Amino acid sequence: MALPVRHQMTYWTLAALVLVAALWWLGDVILPFIMGGAIAYFLDPFADRLEKLGLSRVMSTIVIALLAVLLFVVLSLAIVPTLVRQLGQLVALAPDLLNSFQTFLTERFPELVQNSVVNDTLSSIGDAIKSRGGELASTLLSSAMTVVNLAVVIVVVPVVAFYMLMDWDRMVAKIDGWLPRDHAPTIRQIAKDIDRVLSGFVRGQVTVCLILGTFYAIALMLAGLDFGLLVGSIAGALTFIPYIGAIIGGTLAIGLALFQFWGDWMQIGIVAAIFAAGQFLEGNIVTPKLVGDSVGLHPLWLLFALSAFGTLFGFLGMLVAVPVAAVIGVVARFLIDQYLHGALYRGVVESEPPDTPTGFINEETGAVTGVVAKENES
Repeated sequence: MALPVRHQMTYWTLAALVLVAALWWLGDVILPFIMGGAIAYFLDPFADRLEKLGLSRVMSTIVIALLAVLLFVVLSLAIVPTLVRQLGQLVALAPDLLNSFQTFLTERFPELVQNSVVNDTLSSIGDAIKSRGGELASTLLSSAMTVVNLAVVIVVVPVVAFYMLMDWDRMVAKIDGWLPRDHAPTIRQIAKDIDRVLSGFVRGQVTVCLILGTFYAIALMLAGLDFGLLVGSIAGALTFIPYIGAIIGGTLAIGLALFQFWGDWMQIGIVAAIFAAGQFLEGNIVTPKLVGDSVGLHPLWLLFALSAFGTLFGFLGMLVAVPVAAVIGVVARFLIDQYLHGALYRGVVESEPPDTPTGFINEETGAVTGVVAKENES
């Protein structure tokens, strides 16, 4: 005897509530497993390609792990120390940036600076950064390490990712065997749509971030910007968030260029042109090629998901925001499609398709012509 749909929905709703409760109460515990699973999901296509070249699944996983270790060592030795150093220098330089901005306002807009509120605000911000600049930089670094503990990143996450990547196909087959038989084809189709959205967006967007971050960093350093590597890395990383990456990255790059090259408008224009070129490449070449328009994740929906899940579940929520947004989007489209093909939308008695020729009324004479008129004649 089949279980009624109402009872099935009750059980699935309870399962969803249990999942939300697990994210809420066990966030710090399951964080490395979610990160490891995300990495395994991201790398699974590469493992599949190595298998097609003749390697076993175990050897494919080992090759990917060795390449990941090599990349981690290069980043740790060549890039991360420079980023940390530039971050400290930028925080130390922040009071001078504010003083220059205040001087600019005084010279160009004296009536604005005479306002005690604006003047006092700029002075208080400068004094706060000057007195606590080093503390601010260390707090940023320590808070980042608190969110993602260094030991967890170095040890637990790679181990989880390695074993999940090695057993990924078996896990998918096992989960497929647990699907309810009545709804297995529908669930498989929804899962394929979710995988298409995630693979098209997450994998593509990560690649876009890497390409743009590398482009910005190299181009800004060649242009002579003091914090080119840091600015390029920030702009590339924030590209993942719609609109926010472009606004913050462009403001930071052009603002630092104005401070460093004030009066040299050619050099400032070069920095602005670099960022404008990056935005053109992102919007017209890189993102359409790697992400495409068919993933179905609207930027506003993605922003809402990141904000909502980040507020509710912290850093863990930021990690699961995009997959959950993709799942909700695919399920919502499926439900809308079911509604448009169901009796609730069409009514109890379905009307004839609109393209069926049933006749029409001549607005001038009021005569009925077409199929209806012929039937009346007969």
